[in-house]
Amino acid sequence: MTLNEKIIIFEKQLTVIGDNYAESLKADFYILIGNFNSSNQSLGFLTDLNSKEEIITWIEKLTSRIVMKFDKETESINDFIFDYIELG
Repeated sequence: MTLNEKIIIFEKQLTVIGDNYAESLKADFYILIGNFNSSNQSLGFLTDLNSKEEIITWIEKLTSRIVMKFDKETESINDFIFDYIELG
């Protein structure tokens, strides 16, 4: 699977938003990423993911981590997300 194919899958998954808090975080993440193309260095983590299932799992882990650990009084959502991108 090419990086561009992974980006397309990733972007599509972020636009499928359910009606709970965890799902609503996808919209924030979508806005934060901005450009869904291979020149966006923020999407480099996708090179380590090898399937649609792995991409979905990555998104689910991020949203779960935000729900469980994010403290909006002491950190920004952007910093929290970029930390996850960098460190997993």
